[in-house]
Amino acid sequence: MNKLKFGLVGAGGIAQAYAQAFNESNCCDLVAIADVRPEAASALAEIVGGKVCDDYRQFVETELDAVIIATPPSTHPEIACFFMEHGLPVLCEKPLTTNVADAEKMIAAAEKAGVLFTMASKFRYCGDVIKAKGILASGVLGDVLQFENALTAKVDMSRRWNSQEEISGGGVLIDNGTHSVDIIRYFLGGIDSVLVVDAGGTQGLSVDENVKMFAKAQNDVTASVDLTWGINKELPYFISIYGTNGTLHIGWRESKYKLNSSPDWTVFGKGYDKTASFRGKIENFANALRGKEELFIKPSDALASVQVIEAAYRSMKQNLWQPVVEKAMTAK
Repeated sequence: MNKLKFGLVGAGGIAQAYAQAFNESNCCDLVAIADVRPEAASALAEIVGGKVCDDYRQFVETELDAVIIATPPSTHPEIACFFMEHGLPVLCEKPLTTNVADAEKMIAAAEKAGVLFTMASKFRYCGDVIKAKGILASGVLGDVLQFENALTAKVDMSRRWNSQEEISGGGVLIDNGTHSVDIIRYFLGGIDSVLVVDAGGTQGLSVDENVKMFAKAQNDVTASVDLTWGINKELPYFISIYGTNGTLHIGWRESKYKLNSSPDWTVFGKGYDKTASFRGKIENFANALRGKEELFIKPSDALASVQVIEAAYRSMKQNLWQPVVEKAMTAK
C-alpha cells in the first residue's frame, strides 16, 4: 500500500514533533513543508525530507493527499479554507480558531468541498489515555465522582506568539485549555457550563498565564482543571479520575489504577509518549481518509472545543458560571 502524502504548513516548534512522527510512520510521508521563513522549512526538511516552500499556496502545485496546519490560530481559517476549496483534506492543530464564527466557517467549507477536516489535539492519541477510557468504560471504577486535569509547567512565554492575544486568542486558557476541554469531553461527554478564575501572572504577560477552570459535564460530574505557564509545578499525573470503586491516574511516566477492594495499584501504561501521540494524529487521519476507521476527534468535537473556551473567557471576565451551547455539526 502506497503511503499517503502530506504537506505541513508551519515549521515552528510543534513541527519538530510532526517530523519525528512522520519518520516513524509506515503509512504517511511528509513531502512538502511551507513556512514564511524558508530557513525554518529547510531546516525541518533536513530532518524528514520534502519539498520546501515559502508560501503554502505552492502546495497546490504538488501532489498531496492531505495538509496539516501547524501555524498560529489566527491564521487557521484562511489557510484551511484555501486548501479545502482546492479539494484537499485538512488536519488543523489546536486551538482550532480564536472564535466560534471562524470555526463554523471552516467546518462549513469542509462540508461544501466534501473533504475531511478536523482538529488535532495530541492527548486524545496518547496510548495511556485511550487505555484509561477503556478501563472507565468497563465500569471497574464505578461511578465517576471527581475528574482532575493538570497541565502545569513553568515556561518563559514572553517572546512567543502564544502570549500575543491578537494571534493566539488568549493565554494558557486557550492554548493548553483546549487540550483540557477535549480530554474532559472524551471521558465525561459534553460540557454544560464552565467557571474560570484567573490566578494572576508572574511574567508580566498581557494574557492569562495561571488559570483554574471548573467544567460541569452533561453527566453531572464536575471536572477541575489546573493550567499554568507561570509556576514551577511539576505533578506526576495529568489526569486523575476518582470513582466510587477506585482511583485512576494517567501520568507523564506511568499510569495506574487502584480499586477500593485491592491493596495494590495496577500499572497499565508507561505514560505520555509525544512522538507516538503525534504519529497517532497523522495515522488516524490517514486511516479515516482511507475509510479504515473513524476520526478520533470529529468536527463536532473541534467546534465544541472553541465553544467551551469562548464561554470560559466570558466566565473569567465576569467571574460567573457560563453556559456552553454545543451546536451539532455534521461535517465529514
